[in-house]
Amino acid sequence: MADNAGEVRYPNTEGVSPLADSIKSEASRTGQEFRDLKSAKVVPSTTMATGQPLTYYHSLLYSLLSWEQPRATAASFASVVAFIFAARYLPLLRWFFKFLYVMLGFTAAFELGGRLVLSQGLTSSFRPRKYYTIPKETTEAILEDFEQLVDFILIEFQRILFAENVVHTVAAFSAAFSAYWLSKILPFWGLSLLAVSIAYLGPLVYMNNRELIDSQIESVQETINAQAHQLKGIAEERTYHATGVVKQYVGDYSNKAQEYIGTRRSASPESSKATSPVIKKEPEPEALVKTSDFPEAPKDEPIAQSIETEKQPLLAA
Repeated sequence: MADNAGEVRYPNTEGVSPLADSIKSEASRTGQEFRDLKSAKVVPSTTMATGQPLTYYHSLLYSLLSWEQPRATAASFASVVAFIFAARYLPLLRWFFKFLYVMLGFTAAFELGGRLVLSQGLTSSFRPRKYYTIPKETTEAILEDFEQLVDFILIEFQRILFAENVVHTVAAFSAAFSAYWLSKILPFWGLSLLAVSIAYLGPLVYMNNRELIDSQIESVQETINAQAHQLKGIAEERTYHATGVVKQYVGDYSNKAQEYIGTRRSASPESSKATSPVIKKEPEPEALVKTSDFPEAPKDEPIAQSIETEKQPLLAA
């Protein structure tokens, strides 16, 4: 555009170049943070309570959720939220099948049309000499990542289940309890969105208010420890009192048993005879026939001569 003096003026482009530079700079920083996040996939030096090593997903997720790389974490959070909303409001499955049948339809039409018109298929002319296959190194890397991910899930579940860290176990209990009740009023996508938001934004809130949250957690732990110590003292006192009462009853019963056994052993036969009851015998009735009513039997044997002398006078008579 020329003015009266003959100078040529160009449109003002000062506002466009800084914006493009800013976008390019942010994209470059985001890419660098993603590369740093990928390099964080190292096995931590710390071990579990059982002495087993952790997986590199422990360090990767810690670096992601602790916002050490803020651009990469924000981008991943936005991607997950966008995917949840897309799965909820967009017919992604229908779009996939639509894209598939349209692509296959055009492919078949080009092939058949080329054979009818040109006597040579158009689609088959673009066929590569060798079909693409997944390299073995890529397959091994994918399988290793999948194995590490499964191990990470199993390890964390067992560490929470067996209370390696009580705070984590209580937090998992609270999350499961809340999810149980929220699942009755929230759909699956809403519950997923809430869980992702807590997982990403919870650590950010904690880091920005670490001192306040740590002080509150410490006061709660002190209160719990004090209550536990008080309950322990009460339990010990009640146990000691109950033990004393039981010992007293056992001593009393043992003394009574010993006294009873001693009195039974010290009892003599005379005292037992004296204490035995006296049985009175009734008089027997007198016999009707006495032995004195019968004559006494002769004690001497009879002599034969005297018998004969007695017989002679009888014959003479």
